[in-house]
This record gives sequence, structure tokens and C-alpha cells, in this order.
Amino acid sequence: MAFTSVLDWLQSLPEPAMLAGAGVLALGEAIIGVGFLLPGEAALLIVAATIGSVPEFLVMWAVVTLGALCGNVIGFELGRRVGPSLRDTKLIHKYGGDGWDRASALLQKRGRWAVFTGRLLPLVRSFMPAVAGAAHMSYRAFLPPVAMGAACSTALPLLVGIAAAAGLGNADTMMLVILGGLLLVVVAIIVIRKLRKKKSAVATAGKQG
Repeated sequence: MAFTSVLDWLQSLPEPAMLAGAGVLALGEAIIGVGFLLPGEAALLIVAATIGSVPEFLVMWAVVTLGALCGNVIGFELGRRVGPSLRDTKLIHKYGGDGWDRASALLQKRGRWAVFTGRLLPLVRSFMPAVAGAAHMSYRAFLPPVAMGAACSTALPLLVGIAAAAGLGNADTMMLVILGGLLLVVVAIIVIRKLRKKKSAVATAGKQG
């Protein structure tokens, strides 16, 4: 199904079904292989136009974040089961092995928090969960950063879509954008603190060694 056909289908749905459809698209886009074929961010921009209040934003955000998280877990499990040989499959070669290599390099450099960063990078997003799984990362290390990454990467297009549809001069729109921005700041602060704590622990261990 072409991108435009998927988006037309999404727009034709009633609002409750559109909510479910957005969740399904977010799930599919987050799975390595399937995500290459689905217009996830474009779909979020479309559904954002139907959001008119803070509760509606929170519900939509929760649904698409959960969908994206589930898709990432599927990709992670695929990487665990297939291993590094997944890099050599025809699918990865067709859509660019560079994305896999970039995800691998980022993971080696940043550790588990590369999962969070990778979730925000378009060229790396689809590969990072599978790369982390192939590297035998534990679920305990994988889930916190990928959950925060999914929350941030789904909130951004929703907020952009809301602002574009209603105009920033609208008070309700401003409230949504401000709320979303504050939530993203909170997530960023948590990530930064964890990174600093990890660096401090590594530095302390180095001095003791």
C-alpha cells in the first residue's frame, strides 16, 4: 500500500478508529523492516489535526507511544533471536545497511542510552532496537531508554501537527504545546541525569582501578 493510500485511509476513519489506526501505524513503523514501508510521522501529523484539548492529546500520545514501544520490543526480540547476521539480510541491504552500522557505532559509543538517542534519529530509529537485541542487551537496560525515546519521538510530530492545524495564536493550542514541551523537558532532564550518573560512576571506578 502506497504512503498516500495509507494516509487517505487514516483520514477517512472516524475519530476513535483513527486513534486505533495511529497506534497500529506507530507499532508498524517501529518494527524493523515494516517501518521502512509506513509513513509513521506523516500519520501523526494528520491525527494531530483532530486533537482539540489536553486530555485528547494525552490519550493520543499514550496510544502512539505504546504502539511505538511495542514495535521496538518486537524489533529488539528479532535482533536477539537472529543476532548480528540480521545485518546481512536482503531486507537490510535493500533499505541501507548504513543505518544499521550507524546504530551499531552509536551503541558502542554511548551504551544503553544510545537506544534513547537512536529513537530520535530518522536514519537510525528503525535499526537501533534490533541492533541492541543482537548485542545481547538485557531488557532491564533496553526498556527505560527506548520508552523515553518513544515518548519524545511521538510527541514532537503531534505537537507540530497541532500547532500547524490550529495556529499558535489559539489559547488551547498554546496550552497543548507548552504542556508537551514541558513533558519533553522532564524526559530530557531524566536522561541527562542518568548519563551524568553513569559517567561519574565510570570515572570513580577508573580512579579506584
